[in-house]
Amino acid sequence: MSVFDKAKDKAEQAIGAAKEKLGEKTDNQDLANSGRADQTKGEVKEAGHDLRDRAEGGVQDLKDKFNK
Repeated sequence: MSVFDKAKDKAEQAIGAAKEKLGEKTDNQDLANSGRADQTKGEVKEAGHDLRDRAEGGVQDLKDKFNK
């Protein structure tokens, strides 16, 4: 995963956490729920990027094995 993708995913999670806390402090359930959703989206994206990177690494390993 590129550093930029990882930073975007982490930023989305951090913004979501801040929105959730602000929503809880101000008794705004819509904002708190939106924050939780943002955190989940960031986590899912991060997991997807990690999975893609592992798959690309596996493909490269196979290519290297057959090119020897």
